Amino acid sequence: MDSHSVILFCASCNAQRVVLPGENSCAECGSKLSQIEESQTNETVLFSLDSSLDDTHELSPQAVSEQLFREQIAIYRFESLLGAGAMGKVYLATHEHLERKCAVKILSPKVVKQDEDYVSRFQNEGRTAAALVHPNIVTTHAIGEHEGFHFLEMEYISGKTLRQLIQEEGALTPLRATGLAYQIAEGLGHAHAVGIIHSDLKVENVLLNSQGIPKIVDFGLAKQVKTHDSTTTTRLVGTPHYMSPELFSGVAPNRQSDVYALGVCYFVMLTGKLPYQGETLTDVRKSILDDPLPSLRKAAPDMSLEMGECLSLLMAKAPTNRPRDGIEAAQLLQAVMGGSRDLESLIQEAFSGAQNITWNRNGLQYTVQVTLPDGRGQKLYLEPSHHRSTDRLLLIYSTCCPADPAYYEQVLRLNAELSHGSIAVREIEGRTYFVMVDTYPRATVDAEEIRRSVLELAYHADDLEKELTGQDHH
Repeated sequence: MDSHSVILFCASCNAQRVVLPGENSCAECGSKLSQIEESQTNETVLFSLDSSLDDTHELSPQAVSEQLFREQIAIYRFESLLGAGAMGKVYLATHEHLERKCAVKILSPKVVKQDEDYVSRFQNEGRTAAALVHPNIVTTHAIGEHEGFHFLEMEYISGKTLRQLIQEEGALTPLRATGLAYQIAEGLGHAHAVGIIHSDLKVENVLLNSQGIPKIVDFGLAKQVKTHDSTTTTRLVGTPHYMSPELFSGVAPNRQSDVYALGVCYFVMLTGKLPYQGETLTDVRKSILDDPLPSLRKAAPDMSLEMGECLSLLMAKAPTNRPRDGIEAAQLLQAVMGGSRDLESLIQEAFSGAQNITWNRNGLQYTVQVTLPDGRGQKLYLEPSHHRSTDRLLLIYSTCCPADPAYYEQVLRLNAELSHGSIAVREIEGRTYFVMVDTYPRATVDAEEIRRSVLELAYHADDLEKELTGQDHH
């Protein structure tokens, strides 16, 4: 943390913020920041990549746990700090007996001394999480205590949080957002089926592994937030922006309040923004209780009517109008998606582990760069066609060379000889090119077809470029 920085508290996010002197607004939601009270120090932030908070908490590598990097606790050999919160810290460690990477959350000794109830809450989190084994939930392997250190051993996820993904990319494509929401709902539904409520679902508590699969974390340890108004002081559980209207009346967290939080996550994925905002917690609360759901026509113009209706149900103000639990929410989201998988997850699966292929997204278009064995390269594009949804195609095309009229006769001859794909003329970034094109029905295309088509088009387009120009520009 910068020596001139200060730590303030955002009641709307129920989180601490590191800001420069004079700054008093939360960068995440715009609410006014306030001084931190003792009651606001029960935050747990998992897998944050922001190490600037390191000096602000009791359990820091310099203060308490320098020995963790020289020695170990129990059977865990510590390697680096993954995340920090007032309640403790999370470290990347190696399980010595199994020689596997894991994440170990250690409860702050200061917290233990201040409030023994934190130990029972911490152990409750471990027991709750350990009962959940599902592809969309972070697995808890063990809970224990060693020489005064209380710890949880968890599955190590090497990716990023959903919040970080949205910060980097902005709003996700509607189908990608729906696919992620569906998988999160699947994990939530598994928890609900065994009687477990999350109580604090939000984009910060969803991790994405290297394949882009979402995994929910932090079951059983929802935070408390204190709210003041003119007549009463109340302690609420959760993060205000993700809390359903009934929770502000003191109703205990339940399956349908988890469903509402899922809806907020879906909204944030679709738009890059929180649905309800305000300068103070009172403003946020009033907006959640009284304001209609913001229109998505401008924020997510590519979203289908079915997606909008689904979101409205997930975030209905009356609990009885929402799906009853994560299971019903997953069924609803699956119906919205139909048989289509989102394109980004297909691309991730297609190129997972490929050392010679990189890709990125710009809106609905994906750019793929392929490095060929002889050191030459080829750039390809993947994008959905603009047909109506039932007839939509996935277009895959690779640039060959500028569409010089001098090449037309030769291109026509080569086109007639092709057994796969075809040569077409297409405008790319303001210039007209010859491109190699392949198409697939968007509703049924799979990852293997994408991988095979990209590689074949890359080779054919590179051969054409070489024959026509002798160059390697793409």
